[in-house]
Amino acid sequence: MTSEQPPTDRFRLDGQAVARSFGRASAQYDAAAQLQGTVRAELLARLEFFPLQPRVIVDLGCGTGWAARSLRSRYRGAQVLAVDIAPDMLRAVRRRVWPWQSVTRVCADARALPLASQSVDLIYSNLMLQWCDDPVAVFTELRRALRPGGLLLFSTFGPETLQELREAWRIVDGAPHVSAFANMPQLGSALMSAGLSEPVMDRDLQTHYYPNVASLMAALRSIGATNAAADRRRTLTGRGRLTRMVEAYERGRAPAGLPVSWELIYGAAFAPAAAAHYTDLSGQDRRGEIHVPVSAIRPARR
Repeated sequence: MTSEQPPTDRFRLDGQAVARSFGRASAQYDAAAQLQGTVRAELLARLEFFPLQPRVIVDLGCGTGWAARSLRSRYRGAQVLAVDIAPDMLRAVRRRVWPWQSVTRVCADARALPLASQSVDLIYSNLMLQWCDDPVAVFTELRRALRPGGLLLFSTFGPETLQELREAWRIVDGAPHVSAFANMPQLGSALMSAGLSEPVMDRDLQTHYYPNVASLMAALRSIGATNAAADRRRTLTGRGRLTRMVEAYERGRAPAGLPVSWELIYGAAFAPAAAAHYTDLSGQDRRGEIHVPVSAIRPARR
């Protein structure tokens, strides 16, 4: 994806299919989501760069509640809202967080949060945004919910994610089999269009290896990452087409196995706060300005 045109102009997701996929994956999600856990730890570590004292925190796309539990421990006096589109994931939060009453579970779409305007100090979102096909709409909603000066901290997948699987399917047919992911310029443009300020982003490209296509597909299903394109084929994939896809993928086999790319994008932005008083990371006082230098964001740990 090299165009600055938003991916939503040519790709749509079926929101109900997304919710169903993650609901089915809730039971085995924690055991299968090693990459998600690594990215979650990195994103939580980045909170060290922001001197926050939040009263209300949203864990958006909370999954089974690991981050919600960490956020509650880090910010003892804050109210933590665990938000997810999949009810089964939210039921898992109750098992993950104890006492579960300390975290409020909310089933909602990121584009329509049942939250009062300017009521949230921190929105934390780990690997959820790639399941939203309209980043401007999502960021606009998050901007509405954030208090002036509130922080949005997120991670998402970039367009190089699963590029080998996407290319193998492209050789077979023209139907969508892998989601389209926004790149960094598109996300930055969406943040600015939504009225969020001082966006900072960086990326990390990782390659993992699988013994075969079947093991990759099983791993994707176990974390709910199935094909949820609105115009996906609704019939079973024929054996012939599946065989041709596997043959195409196998041409890229490396000594370590079949390569799978994961492009990880980390970002932060603020709700603007006119006439507010801040101290940036260098210790310099700022009035009417929110400043987070790019140098303050560490490279992602591999």
